Amino acid sequence: MLPTPTAADTTTAATNGETALPLELLELELSLDGFSGNADAFADAVRTAASQLDGDFLFELPASGLADDCQRIAALRVPKGENGALEVVFALLDADASSIRVENPDEKTAGLKRFADAFIGVLERI
Repeated sequence: MLPTPTAADTTTAATNGETALPLELLELELSLDGFSGNADAFADAVRTAASQLDGDFLFELPASGLADDCQRIAALRVPKGENGALEVVFALLDADASSIRVENPDEKTAGLKRFADAFIGVLERI
């Protein structure tokens, strides 16, 4: 499940007592919900889901302890909020390679978020 967003102006959806999620991240998580591949299919599944949201697949790499119960992590840039500004989120392949969850950057992934932002900066200059 996604963490509660911190931005007060983020569009949200809530269901029967669950924590409200940003609509864009909920949509991304739902598009990845049917994942039944393996570690090799992870990048393709995430790339396709990002594309369906008019977002960008940035990169994927081993999780290396950046998240609990996770073997691979992918950085995505997806539209968020009413103005459609692009924001970095992470898709995480669980340790069993059976499901993908989506998370906003947090303290543990702050360094990876900075790397993703730098990666975007390089791509924009090319």
